[in-house]
Amino acid sequence: MTTTGGALRERLASDEILACPGVHDPLTAAVADHVGFDAIYMTGYGTSLSKTGYPDAGFITMPEMIENAANIQERIDVPLIADADNGYGNATNVVRTVREYIKAGVGAIHIEDQTFPKRCGHTKGRQVIPRAEAVGKIEAAAAVRDERDPEFVLIARTDARGTGDGSLEEAIGRANDFLDAGADVAFVEGPTDEAELERIGQEVEGPLVYNFVGDLGSSPYVDLSALERWSFDLVVFPVASTLSAIAHVHEDLSTFADDPVAAMRDIDDAFNAQPVGSLHDFSGFPEVVEWERLFLSDAEQDKYDGSLGDDL
Repeated sequence: MTTTGGALRERLASDEILACPGVHDPLTAAVADHVGFDAIYMTGYGTSLSKTGYPDAGFITMPEMIENAANIQERIDVPLIADADNGYGNATNVVRTVREYIKAGVGAIHIEDQTFPKRCGHTKGRQVIPRAEAVGKIEAAAAVRDERDPEFVLIARTDARGTGDGSLEEAIGRANDFLDAGADVAFVEGPTDEAELERIGQEVEGPLVYNFVGDLGSSPYVDLSALERWSFDLVVFPVASTLSAIAHVHEDLSTFADDPVAAMRDIDDAFNAQPVGSLHDFSGFPEVVEWERLFLSDAEQDKYDGSLGDDL
């Protein structure tokens, strides 16, 4: 049986660049899975904001992130690539972090070299730990991967470009060191223009991921064909679902404030225009009914006789 990591490795081995929408919870993940993608990305920023109400500034904990990742992976049929922040401590903490993400069943994680508390990779004030310490954390993560699930994909991220005195040379050097330490994919956060992206593609000696944050950050909008030409293998769009949810809920509720009944009709119409069936169908109620048919007694199923509600 192919694991999620194995399926992701097969997809990354293809010649076509892999684009992954970012989701922040099982609901948005279910929508992405219904649309159809080869892999899906769990955003750390969106997870923090949706679960705690706070931004990506070190407020969310490892158990909260892993719980979200496990619930998302359970709901979708394709590999999940999950943000694991800075591993939630030093190299020994990373051992447990990777073990827990592997137990959650996800296909991949990325671990960064920021200090604690960490923050979004496109905000000012980021700091990174010494390179040797960061390499040790990736070595620890790789050792756990090799022991527990060799197909699990380990992505190593460096935020060195975005520090106060950060240079692209330092970021590229760290990325190559992380690959030498056992990472499967390198992730140079925060390139500032296309020339830097092209240089990363030329000088990083392994598979590459690009963090497509759009207007949220400092990295440029670029076509996937250009990223493919520059040797990038994976592109994540971390805040896709989060920005979409905020924008559309804000728009709908602004109308709702003026005329709740008319707004609810518009919301119903917009939902019904999507190819997902009813909310009950989309959420999985028919599957629950089938479980009841298979595993509950006839007497317990008598609750359906004469009751009111949608046919499931």
